[in-house]
Amino acid sequence: MTQLAHTPSEHATQACIEACSHCHQVCLATAMNHCLEAGGKHVKPKHFRLLMNCAEICQTSANFQLSSSQFSHHLCAVCAEVCEACAADCEKIGDMEECVEACKECAESCRQMGSALH
Repeated sequence: MTQLAHTPSEHATQACIEACSHCHQVCLATAMNHCLEAGGKHVKPKHFRLLMNCAEICQTSANFQLSSSQFSHHLCAVCAEVCEACAADCEKIGDMEECVEACKECAESCRQMGSALH
């Protein structure tokens, strides 16, 4: 079976699902453990909401891809945008390298998936 040029490969889809799942876990764990314990700027509403939004969109994006949803590429594009914002905010606050890296990797993978079907 030949893949269409603009259809993401099964490998790319699986890699994106894994990146989304990893980012979901890292953002949730970081918010609930590191940020709550660190306090201060780590628990400011805007930052904390962004971490929780990122965790949620990543989990949802993975779920849409796992179910082969026709809307998964749209969700991947949004997920990439949220992950980029989360990475930038975590980088600005500092001492959140694992979250920054997970968000950047997920954003890149989702950006590729989001643009693959347009």
